[in-house]
Amino acid sequence: MPDPRRSAPLPPRRGSHVNILFATTEATPFCKTGGLGDVCGALPGALTQLGVRPTVILPAFRQALESGQPIEPTGVRFEIPIGSKRVVGEYLRSTLPGTDVPVYLVEQHGYYNRPELYREPSGDYVDNCERFVFFNRAVIEAVDLLGLETDLIHCHDWQAGLIPTYLNSLYADRPSLARIATLFTIHNLAYQGAFWHWDMELTGLGWEHFNWQELEFYGQLNFMKAGLSIADTLSTVSPRYAEEIQSPPLSCGLEGVLHHRRDDLAGVLNGVDYGAWNPEHDPHLAANYTADNYSDGKAACKRALQETMGLPIRPDAPILASVGRLADQKGFDLIAEVLPRLAQSLDAQWVLLGTGEPHYEDMMQRLAAEHSDRVAVRVGFSNELAHQIEAGADIFLMPSRYEPCGLNQMYSLKYGTVPLVRETGGLADTITNTTESTLADGSANGFSFADASSYALSMAIDRATRAYHQPDVWRQLVETGMRQDWSWDRSARQYVELYERTLAKASSPAMA
Repeated sequence: MPDPRRSAPLPPRRGSHVNILFATTEATPFCKTGGLGDVCGALPGALTQLGVRPTVILPAFRQALESGQPIEPTGVRFEIPIGSKRVVGEYLRSTLPGTDVPVYLVEQHGYYNRPELYREPSGDYVDNCERFVFFNRAVIEAVDLLGLETDLIHCHDWQAGLIPTYLNSLYADRPSLARIATLFTIHNLAYQGAFWHWDMELTGLGWEHFNWQELEFYGQLNFMKAGLSIADTLSTVSPRYAEEIQSPPLSCGLEGVLHHRRDDLAGVLNGVDYGAWNPEHDPHLAANYTADNYSDGKAACKRALQETMGLPIRPDAPILASVGRLADQKGFDLIAEVLPRLAQSLDAQWVLLGTGEPHYEDMMQRLAAEHSDRVAVRVGFSNELAHQIEAGADIFLMPSRYEPCGLNQMYSLKYGTVPLVRETGGLADTITNTTESTLADGSANGFSFADASSYALSMAIDRATRAYHQPDVWRQLVETGMRQDWSWDRSARQYVELYERTLAKASSPAMA
């Protein structure tokens, strides 16, 4: 049978400056729940430096409208059929701060003016399927209605997963859309956008698309599988994660389609926005510092962190820190196993910042009360404190069970805080374990362990704290990490290559 991803070869493309439309539900500073927002807020600006012309389109969530960014109406309204009803929306316009990258927001008050982006306390919004069907079709309609020159739509996560299918079916007869290629990026395969099969009626797509090669997955409509099956090329946010998701357990049931499309799948590490995360000019710190002169500045930041967290001022005691979601995925079950014992036996201090599962919040607060001279916990999130922890800590813990990319380990490297990570996903791609050989060749920049066990974590902590008391070794680790480049420029160059490959593949007669 013909490849469902392309019904006919595309004509040759013109020019070297490609036009990329980012279809995403998050982009800082408009709205964010995780790494997706960081990527779509920073990558477009980096791409402009390489001659790419990006545009971002996202839902006009309440969080975006209240972000403080200047947003204005375009006056362009549209109507999309959702099942048996027709839903009206409007496009708003803004720009990414510090760039000239256009941002369009899809306004539909009933769908997007809610306290959270995807869920309420009791679970996912029950109408998420129609909310994101509407968004997927609004993205495509925007190309014509807003006059957006578009060579490729970069679809991010399941919320944009139907766009490739729509382009090749409902919108296949529009000449203005015939040249558009698609790249689908997986940020976290665990979240798939799976819905009741009768929700197919909301999509406007024929039931012929509800099959195992396209949208159907164990009897459900699956947005993630649709994107994986139909987009011209695929990517995810680290090379290791691209390998891991091709087999259980991290394939989350989708190993068949991912293995089938393995030649179309690339792993591109996320980058760090050094405009926001750089100890040389970070406004949140007690003192600024660089890789060439960090000793006094980092010592001042450590003292300030101890004061802020109510810990004794001890320059000699290593501070082990963690910032993030208190959940099993982040390895907090492992931390919960080792911390009660190590809080008593290890001469170190512990700083934790985050929110998550209530039993972990309660346990960490209880440990802080019992060991107030060694353990300090803040339940909640503070961007200012997150920066201060990166600068003031000595060792940053990320024992994740899985981590598609991870950013905090790269922040830590820049701030001279040595990461201690589990070897998974982007953590494995960015952190080189400290051994005699990696110290000798200068590649060591942290500590890592393979087994997802409290014993393996304990052994890694022991290695890291012993190295902390070896000044020459520790100085080498700190300076190596601080001098490494994990900027978006590096990532953007890889995306440009991926865009070029996607455009070439989509234009190939072999796709017919």
